[in-house]
Amino acid sequence: METIAWIGISQSIFAAILIGTKTDKTVSDRILSAWLSLLAIEFFTCILDYNIHGQPLLSSSFLLFNPALFLYVKSLTNPKFKLKYSQLFHLIPYILLESISYFSKDLVSLTLILETDKYYIYRIIFGFISMASWILYNSISYILVDKHRKNLVNEFSNIEKNKKLGWILFIVIFYAIYSFSVFFILVYSIVYKINFPLSDIFSISVLLALIYILGYYGLMQKKIFIPVSNQDEIIEQQKYKSSSLSDDKKNQIKNQIINYFDSQKPYLNSDFNMEFLSEKLEIPKHQITEVLNTVIRKKFFSFVNSYRVNDVKKMLSENSNPYSIEAIGYECGFNSKSSFFTVFKNITGQTPLQYKNSL
Repeated sequence: METIAWIGISQSIFAAILIGTKTDKTVSDRILSAWLSLLAIEFFTCILDYNIHGQPLLSSSFLLFNPALFLYVKSLTNPKFKLKYSQLFHLIPYILLESISYFSKDLVSLTLILETDKYYIYRIIFGFISMASWILYNSISYILVDKHRKNLVNEFSNIEKNKKLGWILFIVIFYAIYSFSVFFILVYSIVYKINFPLSDIFSISVLLALIYILGYYGLMQKKIFIPVSNQDEIIEQQKYKSSSLSDDKKNQIKNQIINYFDSQKPYLNSDFNMEFLSEKLEIPKHQITEVLNTVIRKKFFSFVNSYRVNDVKKMLSENSNPYSIEAIGYECGFNSKSSFFTVFKNITGQTPLQYKNSL
């Protein structure tokens, strides 16, 4: 048990230092680094429990994990996210229950969680708060990631793996399986009146596994959004049904977009995104998105890549073209071979090679 805890301390501190010293640190990196540092302290208190009390006490580590995961996800998926002192209020349940458990005169034991002693009601309240915290924060975290993944086609012309946040979804699901297993054990114990002790090794091992995942993928995670413009800080996205844009204004924006694409060919830049387009045209992003979705009837991702595919088709039809098929894809704005082939086939129904051979 202590061995796992010492590994947890060293891994948490090591990962916190690596992420905290990244060259291009983001707000998300700062949150994750602080989160891992607090988890190192949690592992240390576990060691103290064994050395001072001889057994584990009720741990509030997952009351720390829940809001920290939520804040980290929100910082990744919301380009306007900023750190505020008010966000520290999310840690109040963790600090309060951890203090009660650790500084109580009598032990609040984890191994006999259903023992009907004077701390029975406290342990029930502890379990209820922990479950409520898990349901609230993890549900919101899942919704934020899911909404972000669906909205990628409105923001980016190339969707890289790090933008999809699939590893965050894995953590939420992995954590859900753990929480449901704990809940099942508690219900089983209550129904059959069996004191089924929760293995502290099981819980701390799960926490250690989550730290390894957070450390590795958090270090690999890149910035998803570039800083938003002042204009987009002020303007809130409007619902299409209550849009203030007239039909003439929509057509004007449509013509501006098409003229800009035809004359400047911004799609040849693989990093081209909605923020860049908004700044160049000096039109709010939500208005461009509305015109794309309601007038042009294409998502930003599809609209940009249709231009890229058209340029690819032109280059493939040129007999004197010296480039390979893969090189043509890169020349036309695609950032990887796999995305090039996938998008091209989705639009044309053929692979680039099949299209070239059919000419």
